[in-house]
Amino acid sequence: MRPGRQPRNWRSEAGSRLWLSGLIAAMEHAERSEVRREPVAPEILKALRIQLALTASFRSAPISTLHH
Repeated sequence: MRPGRQPRNWRSEAGSRLWLSGLIAAMEHAERSEVRREPVAPEILKALRIQLALTASFRSAPISTLHH
């Protein structure tokens, strides 16, 4: 985690909306042509790969054990 950032509870509705708003803002920034032309630092790519691996392993867990 970056210095100065506080962990947030993303499981609440407000937290989910905040997370989604941040994701949309990041995607809008990344789609700009001048940003896409810039090289990505190797440490950012490494952190991204780690994050994606964690997300993929989390998604493989059952979503719900409730039976309808």
